[in-house]
Amino acid sequence: MSKRWALPLLLIAFGLVYLLPLGTHGLWIPDETRYAQVSQEMLLSGNWVSPHFMGLRYFEKPIAGYWMIAIGQAIFGENLFGVRIASALSTGLSIVLTYLIARRLWNDPRKSIASALLYMSFAVVAGQGGYANLDPQFTFWVNLSLVALWFALDSSSRNARLMSWATLGLACGMGFLTKGFLAWLLPVLIALPYMIWQKRWRELLAYGPVAIVVAIVVSLPWVLAVHAQEPDYWRFFFWHEHIRRFAGDDAQHAAPWWFYLPMLVAFSLPWAAFLPSTLKQAWQTRRQASTGFLLLWLVLPLAFFSLSKGKLPTYILPCLLPLALLMGNALIDRLNLGQSRLFKINGLLNLVIGLTTLLAMVYLQLKNPVYVDEMHSLVLVFIVLMGWILSNLLLVVRPFSAWAAPAIGSWLLIAILPAALPHSTVYNKMPDQFVLQHIDELSQTKSLLSNDLGAASAVAWRLQRPEVALYNTIGEVKYGLDYPDAAARRVDTEHVQQWMSEARKAGPVGVVMRVKGDDEARELELLPKDGKHYEQGNMVILIIPQSAP
Repeated sequence: MSKRWALPLLLIAFGLVYLLPLGTHGLWIPDETRYAQVSQEMLLSGNWVSPHFMGLRYFEKPIAGYWMIAIGQAIFGENLFGVRIASALSTGLSIVLTYLIARRLWNDPRKSIASALLYMSFAVVAGQGGYANLDPQFTFWVNLSLVALWFALDSSSRNARLMSWATLGLACGMGFLTKGFLAWLLPVLIALPYMIWQKRWRELLAYGPVAIVVAIVVSLPWVLAVHAQEPDYWRFFFWHEHIRRFAGDDAQHAAPWWFYLPMLVAFSLPWAAFLPSTLKQAWQTRRQASTGFLLLWLVLPLAFFSLSKGKLPTYILPCLLPLALLMGNALIDRLNLGQSRLFKINGLLNLVIGLTTLLAMVYLQLKNPVYVDEMHSLVLVFIVLMGWILSNLLLVVRPFSAWAAPAIGSWLLIAILPAALPHSTVYNKMPDQFVLQHIDELSQTKSLLSNDLGAASAVAWRLQRPEVALYNTIGEVKYGLDYPDAAARRVDTEHVQQWMSEARKAGPVGVVMRVKGDDEARELELLPKDGKHYEQGNMVILIIPQSAP
């Protein structure tokens, strides 16, 4: 834990665990292919104001998250690394914020390193860091806003306070441009009760307008630009993505109020055994300003998202930084007191998880194999499980000198497992890899057709061709398809043969389909049989030749 080598080792681990694996596995559907294609379309069209998904208006999110993914593709290429680098760097910046605020809170190098290491090794944080979506970016902006708030409250000079409040405004503005109004709500949700509790509301009135002005300056140009280009954007985005999602009776991803409680336990792995004692210690010291601030940061967003009707696990990612800080503080306190019991319990818990998973894998391979003729992937899974088991065994044996060992198991899991997934998963969930195998033939086609949005966006991204006709599918592009200029993009079963006949007159047709059941099988039966047919898992590619004149 010496200051000389601990931080450099964390940076090396970040490169090995977060950056190196970014290009080792295909894009997951539906999220990664969607964000890759929307961002790529900005580069192809030059339209950096209004988001479009396969050429259709797509107003479910604001623009900044797409900007970052597009910039990643512009710099590193339109490849797997370029698509995912924005998520990895956003997570890396959140790790830096964890270190910086821990240093300001406690001025203890061990607690700063421990907090950063814990946050970096939370399995869900590391997993999202290698996944192309907007959650890591939004989490970073929320984290930055609340770290800036604490720096503002803890600063002694007027200039430092002004700079921190301005940074808070910048973070709120960018968070709003990434995912919407929650970026403004969450800091207020924490700042207001904290300032009232600390009787510093006059300071809030004096400096708060600085953050508001900066947030408006950051947000307003795009707000006006998108309204000028697409006047219906704000009506759809506000009502559909905020009111209906959080309060509507038909809210997406509805779940009970307690949904996030087990999630919080799972998200704290591989440090879950420390969770009860961490919360107990935080509650006992809640009257301390720093602990009270972190508790508000942890509990109030968790309560807010628990009250909303629509829930997804990643909504509570902004709660994990304060959890890592509280946990890092409690963990180092126990090390200083020479208390090893919790470390051993944590190691034993992780050992049970690892051994149970290993036994389950062996049983499945003997009874109903998950990996079939995939020795390379099976070896990688074995390495991950043995790394998890041995690192936690080391913690049990040497709890003081090897207290950080669970991080190694977590990092191996995140770095290696995506590249070791069974073919059945890759074939069904990463269609861009199947498309890549047949990209030469697909690039020669004049028209493209798909019955699945994930597969459609995969082929659109790989071929850099957004205009994919959608065969008997609507899903999340319903709003964009309702515009008159998008009518030609819809192909139903009654008209698919007519559409195919017209398309074949212009040249070969490429079809990328997911055939998961009888309905999709019937859709496939309606297509011509005189083309090339490729099949992998539930994915089917047809190359249908041009019809005779």
